[in-house]
Amino acid sequence: MAGTVLTRCVSRTLLSVSGAKNIRIRGTNRRYWTASRRTATELISGRATFLLGLPTLSCLVYEAYHRVQSSPVVHALEKEEVLEQADYLYSCAETEKLYHLLLRYKDSDDAECLWRLARASRDLALMTNLEARRKKELVYESLDYAKKALEKDEKCFAAHKWYAVCLSDAGEYEGVKVKIGNSYIIREHLERAIQLNPKDATSIHILGYWCFAFAELPWYQRKVAAAIFSSPPTSTYEEALEFFLKAEEVDPNFYSTNLLMLGKTYMAMKDKQNALLWLTKAKEYPAHTLEDKEVHKEAVDLLKKLG
Repeated sequence: MAGTVLTRCVSRTLLSVSGAKNIRIRGTNRRYWTASRRTATELISGRATFLLGLPTLSCLVYEAYHRVQSSPVVHALEKEEVLEQADYLYSCAETEKLYHLLLRYKDSDDAECLWRLARASRDLALMTNLEARRKKELVYESLDYAKKALEKDEKCFAAHKWYAVCLSDAGEYEGVKVKIGNSYIIREHLERAIQLNPKDATSIHILGYWCFAFAELPWYQRKVAAAIFSSPPTSTYEEALEFFLKAEEVDPNFYSTNLLMLGKTYMAMKDKQNALLWLTKAKEYPAHTLEDKEVHKEAVDLLKKLG
């Protein structure tokens, strides 16, 4: 069940070469992620969003919200108003309203608008009631917006993070060779996002997930990857652990799945004492969302195995 951030902390962790589950990546001003989990080999397609609290709705946001809702012709809102409104809708999990608000700014030159539109498009694609064709359209749409955000501002950490996540999502529709090749690019953009904003715990978590997925890659899949690339992407549990611990250091107890992944990583490293510690923390994490409940269940099952 491992894995949101982009994510919501992500959903899916980046590519689907072995078996990592969808993670979602946490976004601005909200602590929930979007999407369902997959098998533990998908390196980060993203992960579910979990809502822990809502920001206060200021008079400014309230006014902007009703201007958007009540008028067939959208007034040109100031950038700050648009972003504040977007972040409010995101915090409320109003995915469709958020998407349609930001879609009006798809030709914007502002990276802040574009990466939020990429995130909103991706979140919409992850909705369960969507037909397959529309889902695919939104996946590539989100990638296009993230790419545009990067073109507008290469120093925008969120643009790098969401480009990595959206590129991973697109891998679901590509062949193995493309997915493995994209994994290098995904890591580069995650590292760049962290370099630009070392305090973004979700980017760090996602990179940890990337490492975990490749560390647990079965030998036969490693052979397949080696047959395609002379130097296929590799990692270790030790490297994954470093990122999960760093994410926890940056933002303690920020995401139930990060606690779970710490426990699973220590299990893989045969460190029972630390595995028990972190799995217990994951089990005791307040279950605010369905994802938290899934984390709780997996943590309980793993604790039983550890005895």
